[in-house]
Amino acid sequence: MSPAETAAALNDTRPQINGFPPGQEDFSDVGVSVYYDSGKLACVAVDARVGPQIVLGGVALTGRVPSEMEDWLLGYVEERGLDLWYTHEGTPGSAGLGLLLRVQRAGDILLTRPLVLLSEWLENSWDCLPSSEWMSH
Repeated sequence: MSPAETAAALNDTRPQINGFPPGQEDFSDVGVSVYYDSGKLACVAVDARVGPQIVLGGVALTGRVPSEMEDWLLGYVEERGLDLWYTHEGTPGSAGLGLLLRVQRAGDILLTRPLVLLSEWLENSWDCLPSSEWMSH
C-alpha cells in the first residue's frame, strides 16, 4: 500500500509526523505507526495501550502479558510448522506469519505491541526497523 492508500484504510486519518523521519507515519488517533520501504507499506506497529486489537487464531494480540503471548505464539507456530524467531532484544516473532510481538511499557507493566511486517523485515529487523521503533517501549 502507498501512504495515501494507508491513510484511506485508516478512514482518511491524517498522519501526524511529529518528527518522524521520511518513511514513517504516526497515526496517533488510532494508535498505529506505519513504516514504508520504497514508498510501500512494510510494517504496521500497534500501540499496546490505545491501538486496535489484532486477532490471530481467535486470540487477541494487542496489550497482553508478554510471557503468556510468547508461550501462545510458540504453540501456534509449532502446530502449523512455522518458524519462530527472536530479535536481538529477545522479542519473539515469525517470518511465516509476518508477526513480531514487541513489548511496550504501560506505567509499571509491559504489554505486547504487535508488529505486522514483511518477512524480510523480521529476518533483518535490526537493519530494517527504524531506530524510533526500537526506542518505543
